[in-house]
Amino acid sequence: MNKVVILGAGTMGRGIAQVSALAGYPTVLTDISPEVLQAGVDGIQDFLAKGIARGKTTEAQRDQCMANLRWTTDLTEAATGADLVIEAVPEVMALKKQIFAQLNDITPATAILATNTSSLSVDEIARASGRADRVIGAHFFNPVPINKLLEIVRGEATSADTLDRLQAFGERIGKTCIVVKDSPGFASSRLGIVMALEAMRMVEQGVASAADIDTAMELGYRLPMGPLRLTDLVGLDVRLAIAESIHGATGSPVFEAPQLLRDLVAAGKLGRKSGAGFYDYGA
Repeated sequence: MNKVVILGAGTMGRGIAQVSALAGYPTVLTDISPEVLQAGVDGIQDFLAKGIARGKTTEAQRDQCMANLRWTTDLTEAATGADLVIEAVPEVMALKKQIFAQLNDITPATAILATNTSSLSVDEIARASGRADRVIGAHFFNPVPINKLLEIVRGEATSADTLDRLQAFGERIGKTCIVVKDSPGFASSRLGIVMALEAMRMVEQGVASAADIDTAMELGYRLPMGPLRLTDLVGLDVRLAIAESIHGATGSPVFEAPQLLRDLVAAGKLGRKSGAGFYDYGA
């Protein structure tokens, strides 16, 4: 691949751009907002600087990453000539369908169009693209430069060539790839959200504190991070969107969002990014 494009410069997009550029791919990061785009580039540089300070990243790796990375707010400029586009915009189906329809007009017919969605239907997005055989799910995990998993979601029409090329990309950027078929929540979100929602219900019912529930899962089940700490990292608004998407698709009550989650999101308590969620991150 001679050109990889990451659409969306938020937490996930900037992380994907970083690992792509670090692996040697010429990478373009694009976002409609100049402020978000600049914050994304600054975030990449900050992450690399911290890696150097901790001895995890070399200056040569930093220089290679930044040399391979370009950024622009012009989607047409970014996507023209792309071999792979990875969309990492908010989890809004209408927005993703609009973007994929647009990408069909401005990218080569051979380009792979991947979505980083964690729960929305890849098949529905593919139908809007005009090239369903080239559409595939590429579900990364936060923080992207550290988390080793890439969940590849194969739609009904996804071609074998598209799957093979995305797997090769995933392996080159240092990810362990799993392949699942398109279904509500795929594998990771479907299992992860059940645990998170039940942990929220336990807090809501006064069974135990958020800290004690997380400690139980971290020490008792050896999870690296408890479900509520992880929810704060992912974002409570993101968790709510995933729950609503899977609940809407399956109708199963286990995916119904607790009122506590809805109340926290309504209050602007979205987790680490807002300074408070199930935990307080204030000074």
